[in-house]
Amino acid sequence: MPVASVSSDVQIAYETFGSPRDPAVLLVMGFGAQMIAWHEGLCQMLAEQGRYVIRYDNRDCGLSTTWEQHPVDLMAFIGAVSGGDILAAQKMIPYTLSDMAADGINLLTAVGIEHAHVVGASMGGMIAQRMAIEHPARIRTLTSMMSSTGEPEVGQSTPQAQQVLFTPRPADRNGYISAAERELVWASRRYPDVEGLRRLAASSYDRAYYPAGIPRQLGAMVLDGSRAGDLAKLQVPTLVIHGLDDTLIDPSGGRRTAELIPGAKLMLVPDMGHDRPRLLWADLVTAIADHTQEVDLTGSGRIAN
Repeated sequence: MPVASVSSDVQIAYETFGSPRDPAVLLVMGFGAQMIAWHEGLCQMLAEQGRYVIRYDNRDCGLSTTWEQHPVDLMAFIGAVSGGDILAAQKMIPYTLSDMAADGINLLTAVGIEHAHVVGASMGGMIAQRMAIEHPARIRTLTSMMSSTGEPEVGQSTPQAQQVLFTPRPADRNGYISAAERELVWASRRYPDVEGLRRLAASSYDRAYYPAGIPRQLGAMVLDGSRAGDLAKLQVPTLVIHGLDDTLIDPSGGRRTAELIPGAKLMLVPDMGHDRPRLLWADLVTAIADHTQEVDLTGSGRIAN
């Protein structure tokens, strides 16, 4: 597994599919999930559309650099945020969502890519939005999938989905794998895939079981706040994809993202939840491939003044 040094203290594990001569598509994964949650088959399908696909582990996850020296008490963090003590909450978290966005941009630099199409799912969509906001000259197009704007009034989780999100899985391998089926609460109702969830859980556990990074990633995501003002000024061609079955990030988050970004296209997907069902891969890959056709970089990819 290749690992790139993206700064003096951060190394990012990544994997590629397709030819480096093709336009690059950087896949950004979500909260607590390793890059293998971008299924290899989906990556290969996108590569077959003439894209150089790069998936990677976010910091504090998988085989990338972890922050073991900065333990975070999740309940104390939630208590500080809920109580309005944002300064105390910020002191608990050693990095920001902007730092996570910079990791992806610096990974592109490390592998010799100047510009890329960026596709982010869930928290990865928020990171991808940050990339487009803060590094617009490096971004050809943005695809924000099953994500939101950071505004508290949109994209809310249902109580059931939130309970699953914040309930730690058992630490033993069998318990961890069995608990994966809890995620059916936010998955597609038409295409439930318990065995697929269990296989991913087993692969993730065996590859890099590291729950300690979850509170830090959550903190970075929560403390990023609203991106609405910056998204409204974004001049990057944008596709927003959201499943209508999503209970972890309500489709209102996707609708609001598309509403804010000038010229954004909105793709609402029936029968998709907060997942990417195999039977919808062809639709998703076609949409991303169409959106990531070569674009004229002149005058694009910058925040308007």
